[in-house]
Amino acid sequence: MCSKNFNAVSLIRKKRDCQTLTSDEIAFLINQYTGGNLPDYQMSAFLMVAFLNGLDEDEAAALTHSMLHSGNVLDLSDIPGKKVDKHSTGGVGDKLSLILAPIVASYNVPVPMISGRGLGHTGGTLDKLESIPGFTVDISLQKYRSILKDHFMVMAGQTSDIAPADKKLYALRDVTATVESIPLIASSIMSKKLAEGIDALVLDVKFGSGAFMKTQEEALELAETLVAIGENFEKETIAYLSNMEQPLGYNIGNWLEVEESIDALQGNGPDDVMEVTHQLAGSMIYLGDKADSIEEGIEMSKKAVENGQAFQKWVNLVEAQGGDSDYMREPQAYDYAKHQTEIKASSDGYIKHMDAYKIGMASLELGAGRKAKEHDVDHAAGITLKKKTGGAVKKNETIAVCFTNNEHTIKIAEQLLGDAITIGNEKPNPHKMLTHVVDKNGPRIL
Repeated sequence: MCSKNFNAVSLIRKKRDCQTLTSDEIAFLINQYTGGNLPDYQMSAFLMVAFLNGLDEDEAAALTHSMLHSGNVLDLSDIPGKKVDKHSTGGVGDKLSLILAPIVASYNVPVPMISGRGLGHTGGTLDKLESIPGFTVDISLQKYRSILKDHFMVMAGQTSDIAPADKKLYALRDVTATVESIPLIASSIMSKKLAEGIDALVLDVKFGSGAFMKTQEEALELAETLVAIGENFEKETIAYLSNMEQPLGYNIGNWLEVEESIDALQGNGPDDVMEVTHQLAGSMIYLGDKADSIEEGIEMSKKAVENGQAFQKWVNLVEAQGGDSDYMREPQAYDYAKHQTEIKASSDGYIKHMDAYKIGMASLELGAGRKAKEHDVDHAAGITLKKKTGGAVKKNETIAVCFTNNEHTIKIAEQLLGDAITIGNEKPNPHKMLTHVVDKNGPRIL
């Protein structure tokens, strides 16, 4: 905690005039705001000048440090091994955490995963987990540590004492048009991840219509900022840029994505899902000191799926967190949505383009997402794509299926999907899934 006393107005003016704030000055602002001694209007002013004038690398690290230490920082040093986690900046159909965590944990690399819920067009890991009957994400710190120690992985929700400053600041950014600031985004992400007590981190920074960062250039800047903060805290950090122009995999929605994750862990995952999964998991295995290179880690990741050890690790984790593992072995026994509607191709041709954002919004309308934080989700709702970009189609062939328990949402979802999926006469070139890697040595094209 910063013991020095500053004048908030002077600090806001200093940043307004494009001067650099010291770590003590930033700590003062964050501590005062978290403690209720700095009003929203002054913190809003600071956020706006930070948004307009930017924060340099040292300021971003100082902001992360203050937000990190606004609450508890987990000490997992008594658990053997290097603790490695993964974070995604969010996308449509992104179920990778459910697949890669058991892969990595199956090699005794501890994966302490604290995840979030979905909001808007992007899905949340916690919502996916809670679609599994009985699975509990709200667990005590003692239970969290126990599961991690026994199973080398745990998947839980953020508690109120983990980076509370971030929660307050994000709510304020959301209503002051200051969300889209790369240093503020990076500080928010890293404060929560570092609070987990990790030793190393792998980041999946997405770009495209379904991602928060729409352009590759923005995603690259965010990746570099995230890695710089990680290295500033002496945590080995590797970031990858991945394409989110179309959804990841074929299933979008909570249980539907769990089902696709089960397929993936049993060796039947979609190519795009498995390409990114093995790259991230291989990097985590390498950072966890279980492989001599990322390439070796990737081969180990593939082996863990092929020999069944990753799927068994997943079943064990589901049971440890109260879930009914029978559904992991027989997912077809799940209580599927009451209403299913097929979307048909309007003509012969090829899928020319899929707008991941609009597909994500269609899934949200069906009930798979939430429009406000307090809204519930329909765990069985969502979309299964029958085709992806480049796929050949015939007129009236089914290209997607909508699932919902609220039939009144179907018409809106159909309209969104009609706008999202474009059919053309020529087969388009495939998207490159992974484009760049960023580490302490800088960015490189893959």
